[in-house]
Amino acid sequence: MFDSTLSAIGERDWDTGAVDEPVRIATVGCGNYARSVSLPAMAAGAYATPTVAVSGDPDTRATLADEFDVTALDYDGYEAGAATDDYDAVYVATPNRLHLPHAETAARHGKHVICEKPLEATVERAERLVAACDDAGVRLMTAYRMQTDPVVRRLREFVADGGIGAVQRAFGDFTFPVLGGGGDPDQWRLDRELAGGGALYDVGVYPINTARFVAGDDPAAVSATTRSPDPAFDEVDQHVDVRVEFGGDDGWVGNFSASFSGQFNTELELLGTDGRIAVRSAFEPGADREVTVETDAGTLEFAGAGADETVAEFDYFAHAVATGAAVEPDGADGLVDMRTLAAVQESAASGQRVEL
Repeated sequence: MFDSTLSAIGERDWDTGAVDEPVRIATVGCGNYARSVSLPAMAAGAYATPTVAVSGDPDTRATLADEFDVTALDYDGYEAGAATDDYDAVYVATPNRLHLPHAETAARHGKHVICEKPLEATVERAERLVAACDDAGVRLMTAYRMQTDPVVRRLREFVADGGIGAVQRAFGDFTFPVLGGGGDPDQWRLDRELAGGGALYDVGVYPINTARFVAGDDPAAVSATTRSPDPAFDEVDQHVDVRVEFGGDDGWVGNFSASFSGQFNTELELLGTDGRIAVRSAFEPGADREVTVETDAGTLEFAGAGADETVAEFDYFAHAVATGAAVEPDGADGLVDMRTLAAVQESAASGQRVEL
Protein backbone atom coordinates (compact mmCIF):
# COMPACT_ATOMS: atom_id res chain seq x y z
CA MET A 1 0.00 0.00 0.00
CA PHE A 2 2.82 2.39 0.87
CA ASP A 3 4.65 1.66 -2.39
CA SER A 4 1.61 1.93 -4.66
CA THR A 5 0.34 5.26 -3.41
CA LEU A 6 2.87 7.20 -1.37
CA SER A 7 5.92 6.50 -3.50
CA ALA A 8 4.65 9.18 -5.87
CA ILE A 9 4.19 11.71 -3.08
CA GLY A 10 5.09 14.71 -5.29
CA GLU A 11 3.39 13.62 -8.50
CA ARG A 12 0.82 15.79 -10.32
CA ASP A 13 -1.89 13.22 -10.93
CA TRP A 14 -4.00 15.64 -12.98
CA ASP A 15 -1.27 16.78 -15.36
CA THR A 16 -1.83 15.37 -18.83
CA GLY A 17 0.15 18.05 -20.61
CA ALA A 18 -1.72 18.87 -23.81
CA VAL A 19 -1.62 22.65 -23.26
CA ASP A 20 -0.34 24.41 -26.36
CA GLU A 21 -0.33 27.98 -25.04
CA PRO A 22 -0.31 29.19 -21.41
CA VAL A 23 -3.54 30.63 -20.06
CA ARG A 24 -3.12 34.38 -19.57
CA ILE A 25 -4.29 35.61 -16.18
CA ALA A 26 -5.29 39.05 -14.92
CA THR A 27 -4.72 39.49 -11.19
CA VAL A 28 -7.37 41.70 -9.62
CA GLY A 29 -6.20 42.91 -6.22
CA CYS A 30 -2.44 43.16 -5.74
CA GLY A 31 -1.92 43.06 -1.99
CA ASN A 32 1.06 41.45 -0.33
CA TYR A 33 -0.03 37.84 -0.89
CA ALA A 34 -0.74 38.35 -4.58
CA ARG A 35 2.52 40.23 -5.11
CA SER A 36 4.81 37.96 -3.11
CA VAL A 37 3.20 34.53 -3.62
CA SER A 38 0.61 34.33 -6.39
CA LEU A 39 2.18 36.37 -9.19
CA PRO A 40 5.60 34.69 -8.82
CA ALA A 41 3.83 31.31 -8.81
CA MET A 42 2.06 32.08 -12.08
CA ALA A 43 5.32 33.25 -13.61
CA ALA A 44 7.09 30.07 -12.50
CA GLY A 45 4.44 27.67 -13.77
CA ALA A 46 4.09 25.76 -17.02
CA TYR A 47 0.49 26.50 -17.97
CA ALA A 48 -0.39 29.93 -16.52
CA THR A 49 1.22 33.28 -17.07
CA PRO A 50 0.46 36.72 -15.58
CA THR A 51 -0.35 39.31 -18.22
CA VAL A 52 -2.50 41.94 -16.46
CA ALA A 53 -2.42 43.38 -12.93
CA VAL A 54 -5.24 45.47 -11.46
CA SER A 55 -4.49 47.74 -8.49
CA GLY A 56 -5.77 51.00 -7.07
CA ASP A 57 -2.26 52.11 -6.21
CA PRO A 58 -0.23 53.74 -9.01
CA ASP A 59 3.11 52.81 -7.43
CA THR A 60 2.05 49.16 -7.22
CA ARG A 61 0.95 49.24 -10.85
CA ALA A 62 4.30 50.67 -11.94
CA THR A 63 6.26 48.13 -9.90
CA LEU A 64 4.31 45.13 -11.17
CA ALA A 65 4.43 46.31 -14.78
CA ASP A 66 8.21 46.43 -14.50
CA GLU A 67 8.71 43.24 -12.47
CA PHE A 68 6.34 40.91 -14.34
CA ASP A 69 6.03 42.69 -17.70
CA VAL A 70 2.25 42.94 -17.34
CA THR A 71 -0.33 45.48 -18.43
CA ALA A 72 -1.27 47.45 -15.31
CA LEU A 73 -4.81 48.76 -14.88
CA ASP A 74 -6.78 50.58 -12.21
CA TYR A 75 -10.18 49.24 -11.15
CA ASP A 76 -12.12 51.59 -13.40
CA GLY A 77 -10.19 50.34 -16.39
CA TYR A 78 -10.80 46.72 -15.42
CA GLU A 79 -14.53 47.35 -14.97
CA ALA A 80 -14.75 49.15 -18.32
CA GLY A 81 -13.13 46.25 -20.15
CA ALA A 82 -9.69 47.67 -20.86
CA ALA A 83 -7.10 45.14 -22.07
CA THR A 84 -9.60 42.26 -22.28
CA ASP A 85 -7.66 40.96 -25.30
CA ASP A 86 -4.65 40.52 -23.01
CA TYR A 87 -6.09 37.91 -20.63
CA ASP A 88 -8.16 34.72 -20.69
CA ALA A 89 -8.98 34.40 -16.99
CA VAL A 90 -9.11 36.45 -13.80
CA TYR A 91 -7.58 35.74 -10.40
CA VAL A 92 -9.64 37.59 -7.79
CA ALA A 93 -7.47 38.43 -4.77
CA THR A 94 -9.25 41.44 -3.28
CA PRO A 95 -10.76 41.50 0.25
CA ASN A 96 -13.55 38.95 0.63
CA ARG A 97 -16.50 41.32 0.30
CA LEU A 98 -15.16 42.62 -3.02
CA HIS A 99 -14.92 39.19 -4.65
CA LEU A 100 -18.49 39.34 -5.97
CA PRO A 101 -18.25 42.52 -8.07
CA HIS A 102 -14.84 41.60 -9.47
CA ALA A 103 -15.95 38.07 -10.37
CA GLU A 104 -19.13 39.49 -11.93
CA THR A 105 -16.98 41.79 -14.07
CA ALA A 106 -14.85 38.87 -15.19
CA ALA A 107 -17.95 36.84 -16.06
CA ARG A 108 -19.44 39.76 -17.96
CA HIS A 109 -16.26 39.94 -20.03
CA GLY A 110 -16.43 36.18 -20.67
CA LYS A 111 -13.35 35.40 -18.58
CA HIS A 112 -12.84 32.33 -16.40
CA VAL A 113 -12.36 32.96 -12.68
CA ILE A 114 -10.12 31.64 -9.92
CA CYS A 115 -11.29 33.30 -6.72
CA GLU A 116 -9.51 33.40 -3.38
CA LYS A 117 -11.05 31.62 -0.43
CA PRO A 118 -13.44 32.03 1.17
CA LEU A 119 -15.57 32.88 -1.85
CA GLU A 120 -17.14 35.95 -0.25
CA ALA A 121 -18.01 37.58 3.07
CA THR A 122 -21.53 36.05 3.29
CA VAL A 123 -23.26 32.96 1.95
CA GLU A 124 -25.75 35.01 -0.05
CA ARG A 125 -23.00 36.97 -1.83
CA ALA A 126 -21.06 33.77 -2.50
CA GLU A 127 -24.16 32.21 -4.06
CA ARG A 128 -24.51 35.24 -6.32
CA LEU A 129 -20.86 34.93 -7.34
CA VAL A 130 -21.29 31.27 -8.31
CA ALA A 131 -24.50 32.05 -10.18
CA ALA A 132 -22.83 34.88 -12.14
CA CYS A 133 -20.14 32.51 -13.42
CA ASP A 134 -22.66 29.76 -14.16
CA ASP A 135 -24.93 32.15 -16.05
CA ALA A 136 -22.03 33.45 -18.12
CA GLY A 137 -20.76 29.97 -18.89
CA VAL A 138 -17.28 30.61 -17.49
CA ARG A 139 -15.27 28.27 -15.28
CA LEU A 140 -14.97 29.06 -11.57
CA MET A 141 -12.35 27.64 -9.23
CA THR A 142 -12.19 28.36 -5.52
CA ALA A 143 -8.51 28.94 -4.81
CA TYR A 144 -7.93 26.08 -2.39
CA ARG A 145 -4.23 25.63 -3.04
CA MET A 146 -4.04 22.67 -0.64
CA GLN A 147 -6.34 20.67 -2.92
CA THR A 148 -3.71 20.96 -5.65
CA ASP A 149 -0.75 20.17 -3.38
CA PRO A 150 0.68 16.85 -4.66
CA VAL A 151 1.38 15.72 -1.08
CA VAL A 152 -2.20 16.33 0.04
CA ARG A 153 -3.60 14.66 -3.08
CA ARG A 154 -1.52 11.52 -2.49
CA LEU A 155 -2.69 11.39 1.12
CA ARG A 156 -6.29 11.67 -0.07
CA GLU A 157 -5.72 8.74 -2.41
CA PHE A 158 -4.14 6.74 0.40
CA VAL A 159 -7.13 7.38 2.67
CA ALA A 160 -9.61 6.55 -0.12
CA ASP A 161 -7.79 3.24 -0.68
CA GLY A 162 -8.33 2.34 3.00
CA GLY A 163 -4.78 3.11 4.04
CA ILE A 164 -5.76 4.12 7.59
CA GLY A 165 -9.08 2.29 7.68
CA ALA A 166 -12.21 4.26 8.46
CA VAL A 167 -11.50 7.84 9.53
CA GLN A 168 -12.41 8.34 13.19
CA ARG A 169 -11.10 11.77 14.12
CA ALA A 170 -9.18 14.72 12.72
CA PHE A 171 -7.29 17.58 14.32
CA GLY A 172 -6.06 20.73 12.68
CA ASP A 173 -4.72 24.16 13.55
CA PHE A 174 -3.66 27.28 11.70
CA THR A 175 -2.25 30.02 13.88
CA PHE A 176 -1.19 33.18 12.05
CA PRO A 177 -0.05 36.19 14.13
CA VAL A 178 -1.63 38.73 11.84
CA LEU A 179 -0.24 41.70 13.77
CA GLY A 180 3.17 40.14 14.29
CA GLY A 181 6.21 41.85 12.84
CA GLY A 182 4.49 45.21 12.67
CA GLY A 183 1.31 44.05 10.97
CA ASP A 184 -1.11 46.84 10.08
CA PRO A 185 -3.84 47.20 12.75
CA ASP A 186 -6.08 48.81 10.11
CA GLN A 187 -5.81 45.95 7.60
CA TRP A 188 -8.96 44.60 5.97
CA ARG A 189 -8.71 41.22 7.74
CA LEU A 190 -9.77 42.95 10.97
CA ASP A 191 -12.75 44.67 9.33
CA ARG A 192 -15.86 42.51 9.78
CA GLU A 193 -17.65 44.07 6.81
CA LEU A 194 -14.80 43.39 4.39
CA ALA A 195 -13.62 40.06 5.75
CA GLY A 196 -16.83 38.40 6.96
CA GLY A 197 -14.95 37.00 9.95
CA GLY A 198 -11.49 36.94 11.48
CA ALA A 199 -9.23 33.95 12.07
CA LEU A 200 -12.08 31.62 11.06
CA TYR A 201 -12.48 33.08 7.57
CA ASP A 202 -8.84 33.84 6.88
CA VAL A 203 -7.04 30.73 8.16
CA GLY A 204 -9.60 28.48 9.90
CA VAL A 205 -11.00 27.42 6.56
CA TYR A 206 -7.71 25.66 5.73
CA PRO A 207 -7.85 22.77 8.23
CA ILE A 208 -11.61 22.35 7.74
CA ASN A 209 -11.44 22.24 3.96
CA THR A 210 -8.28 20.13 3.79
CA ALA A 211 -9.61 17.56 6.25
CA ARG A 212 -12.83 17.15 4.33
CA PHE A 213 -10.91 16.97 1.05
CA VAL A 214 -8.55 14.26 2.30
CA ALA A 215 -11.34 12.25 3.96
CA GLY A 216 -13.91 12.80 1.21
CA ASP A 217 -16.72 13.89 3.56
CA ASP A 218 -18.67 17.11 4.10
CA PRO A 219 -19.68 18.70 7.41
CA ALA A 220 -23.05 17.69 8.86
CA ALA A 221 -23.06 19.80 12.04
CA VAL A 222 -20.80 22.17 13.97
CA SER A 223 -20.29 23.41 17.51
CA ALA A 224 -17.98 26.36 18.07
CA THR A 225 -16.64 29.05 20.37
CA THR A 226 -14.79 32.25 19.54
CA ARG A 227 -12.75 34.64 21.68
CA SER A 228 -11.31 38.09 21.06
CA PRO A 229 -9.61 39.21 24.28
CA ASP A 230 -7.38 41.73 22.46
CA PRO A 231 -9.26 44.98 21.65
CA ALA A 232 -7.48 45.06 18.27
CA PHE A 233 -9.82 42.24 17.25
CA ASP A 234 -13.06 43.76 18.51
CA GLU A 235 -14.81 43.33 15.13
CA VAL A 236 -13.64 39.78 14.34
CA ASP A 237 -12.77 36.50 16.02
CA GLN A 238 -9.20 36.41 17.30
CA HIS A 239 -9.43 32.72 18.27
CA VAL A 240 -11.90 30.08 17.12
CA ASP A 241 -12.36 26.45 18.15
CA VAL A 242 -14.67 24.27 16.10
CA ARG A 243 -16.03 20.74 16.47
CA VAL A 244 -17.22 19.49 13.09
CA GLU A 245 -19.32 16.35 12.64
CA PHE A 246 -18.73 14.75 9.26
CA GLY A 247 -20.77 12.18 7.38
CA GLY A 248 -23.90 11.97 9.56
CA ASP A 249 -24.66 9.51 12.37
CA ASP A 250 -22.04 6.96 11.31
CA GLY A 251 -19.40 9.55 10.53
CA TRP A 252 -16.45 11.05 12.35
CA VAL A 253 -15.49 14.22 14.20
CA GLY A 254 -12.91 16.89 13.50
CA ASN A 255 -11.60 19.39 16.04
CA PHE A 256 -10.09 22.49 14.46
CA SER A 257 -8.65 25.74 15.75
CA ALA A 258 -7.47 28.99 14.25
CA SER A 259 -5.92 32.07 15.78
CA PHE A 260 -4.78 35.53 14.75
CA SER A 261 -2.22 35.64 17.57
CA GLY A 262 0.30 33.20 18.98
CA GLN A 263 3.24 31.23 17.62
CA PHE A 264 2.84 30.54 13.92
CA ASN A 265 1.63 26.97 13.45
CA THR A 266 0.02 24.82 10.76
CA GLU A 267 -0.78 21.14 11.32
CA LEU A 268 -3.27 18.45 10.37
CA GLU A 269 -3.81 14.94 11.71
CA LEU A 270 -6.23 12.19 10.75
CA LEU A 271 -6.78 9.10 12.89
CA GLY A 272 -8.36 5.99 11.40
CA THR A 273 -9.28 2.54 12.64
CA ASP A 274 -6.04 1.18 11.16
CA GLY A 275 -3.60 4.06 11.05
CA ARG A 276 -2.68 7.69 11.44
CA ILE A 277 -1.53 10.53 9.20
CA ALA A 278 0.14 13.66 10.60
CA VAL A 279 1.33 16.65 8.60
CA ARG A 280 3.44 19.49 9.94
CA SER A 281 3.85 22.73 7.98
CA ALA A 282 0.53 21.63 6.56
CA PHE A 283 -0.77 24.93 5.18
CA GLU A 284 2.24 27.23 4.94
CA PRO A 285 2.69 28.46 1.35
CA GLY A 286 5.53 26.68 -0.43
CA ALA A 287 6.65 24.82 2.69
CA ASP A 288 8.23 21.39 2.74
CA ARG A 289 5.64 19.15 4.38
CA GLU A 290 6.73 16.87 7.20
CA VAL A 291 4.50 13.82 6.84
CA THR A 292 4.19 10.80 9.12
CA VAL A 293 2.07 7.80 8.14
CA GLU A 294 1.62 5.04 10.72
CA THR A 295 -0.15 1.73 10.02
CA ASP A 296 0.25 -1.92 11.02
CA ALA A 297 2.59 -2.20 8.05
CA GLY A 298 5.01 0.23 9.69
CA THR A 299 5.82 3.91 9.80
CA LEU A 300 6.80 6.13 6.91
CA GLU A 301 8.20 9.61 7.41
CA PHE A 302 8.63 12.13 4.62
CA ALA A 303 10.73 15.22 5.24
CA GLY A 304 10.96 17.88 2.58
CA ALA A 305 8.12 16.19 0.71
CA GLY A 306 6.45 19.38 -0.45
CA ALA A 307 6.31 21.11 -3.77
CA ASP A 308 5.23 24.66 -4.39
CA GLU A 309 1.48 24.09 -4.25
CA THR A 310 0.75 27.65 -5.38
CA VAL A 311 2.53 26.97 -8.67
CA ALA A 312 0.49 23.77 -8.88
CA GLU A 313 -2.69 25.70 -8.07
CA PHE A 314 -2.41 28.06 -11.02
CA ASP A 315 -1.15 25.35 -13.34
CA TYR A 316 -4.09 23.14 -12.28
CA PHE A 317 -6.56 25.93 -13.02
CA ALA A 318 -4.95 26.82 -16.33
CA HIS A 319 -4.74 23.16 -17.36
CA ALA A 320 -8.47 22.75 -16.64
CA VAL A 321 -9.34 25.87 -18.60
CA ALA A 322 -7.19 24.84 -21.56
CA THR A 323 -8.28 21.19 -21.71
CA GLY A 324 -11.85 21.35 -20.40
CA ALA A 325 -10.97 19.11 -17.46
CA ALA A 326 -13.11 19.12 -14.33
CA VAL A 327 -12.20 21.46 -11.49
CA GLU A 328 -12.53 19.87 -8.04
CA PRO A 329 -12.49 23.00 -5.87
CA ASP A 330 -15.25 24.61 -7.92
CA GLY A 331 -17.95 27.07 -6.87
CA ALA A 332 -20.07 24.36 -5.26
CA ASP A 333 -17.08 23.28 -3.17
CA GLY A 334 -16.54 26.86 -2.06
CA LEU A 335 -20.20 27.15 -1.05
CA VAL A 336 -19.93 24.10 1.23
CA ASP A 337 -17.30 25.95 3.22
CA MET A 338 -19.19 29.25 3.16
CA ARG A 339 -22.21 27.53 4.71
CA THR A 340 -19.96 25.79 7.23
CA LEU A 341 -18.32 29.08 8.24
CA ALA A 342 -21.74 30.69 8.67
CA ALA A 343 -22.86 27.77 10.84
CA VAL A 344 -19.71 28.13 12.97
CA GLN A 345 -20.51 31.81 13.56
CA GLU A 346 -24.11 30.95 14.42
CA SER A 347 -23.00 28.27 16.88
CA ALA A 348 -20.46 30.56 18.53
CA ALA A 349 -23.11 33.29 18.94
CA SER A 350 -25.86 30.99 20.24
CA GLY A 351 -23.83 28.44 22.15
CA GLN A 352 -25.79 25.72 20.33
CA ARG A 353 -24.90 22.93 17.94
CA VAL A 354 -25.90 23.88 14.39
CA GLU A 355 -26.79 21.34 11.72
CA LEU A 356 -25.94 21.87 8.07
